[in-house]
Amino acid sequence: MTTDVVTRTAVQQATDRMTILGVQVEALSMSQLNAIIADAIDHDRHIIIANHNLHSIYLFHHDPKMRLFYASADRIHIDGMGVIGLGRLLGMPLSRDHRVTFVDWMGPLAKAAAENSWRIFYLGGRPGVSERGAAVLQDSYPGLQIETAHGFFDPDPVSAEAQAVIAKIDAWRPHLLITGMGMPRQEHWIVDHVGKLSANVILNGGAALDYFAGAISTPPRWAGRCGLEWFFRLIAEPRRLWSRYLVEPWFITYKLLLEIASKRLSAQRSYE
Repeated sequence: MTTDVVTRTAVQQATDRMTILGVQVEALSMSQLNAIIADAIDHDRHIIIANHNLHSIYLFHHDPKMRLFYASADRIHIDGMGVIGLGRLLGMPLSRDHRVTFVDWMGPLAKAAAENSWRIFYLGGRPGVSERGAAVLQDSYPGLQIETAHGFFDPDPVSAEAQAVIAKIDAWRPHLLITGMGMPRQEHWIVDHVGKLSANVILNGGAALDYFAGAISTPPRWAGRCGLEWFFRLIAEPRRLWSRYLVEPWFITYKLLLEIASKRLSAQRSYE
């Protein structure tokens, strides 16, 4: 089977969107996402690949601009075992393979980029951090073409700093643009600037290169598969993440109870 046929098959196998607590997601594996990216680049299409975790679900319901971002996304994969667990609890056909987080995906994505001569631009991180992370990836995947810019600039579209960032991205002519400025800043930036971006694929990647640079401790990978990665991240960055992991879940629980009650009420009415 040729590479083109494999790519088309993987893209076609991507499932339809399903709704979990009011947000839409797709059951996409890492191989399917790589195939979707390859297909967009091969056919010179321009797409946004978004992702959802419990934090983004909370933000979606509290931030109109986040809702606008997800409305513009062409694909929405799952980044978080919590979302997988919620989906399965609500009867959706999700498995661990459908949880694709950048800590695990960045390496394979860089490998695919190096093999296919895709240019990557990574926007985010503190000054110097993304460069270190990119250097680690280049050592691991020779031939990788990656350029970076830190995320500590004025994001206002009319600011000189924002325009300089756009100019740097445009000069690199990336196939993939990964924003790593944290939620919701990276999604807001995409909404504000998407019309000026020529990348084939735009992704909201969080602190993807911070882990490779060693700026953030990488949680044990078994913890991610078991849904306990949040615990290790909270220990590593308690001041920044305490609200995300100790307060926001109460809202998620509230939304879950509402959805379960709604499903039971609908089921009851169907029997009447």
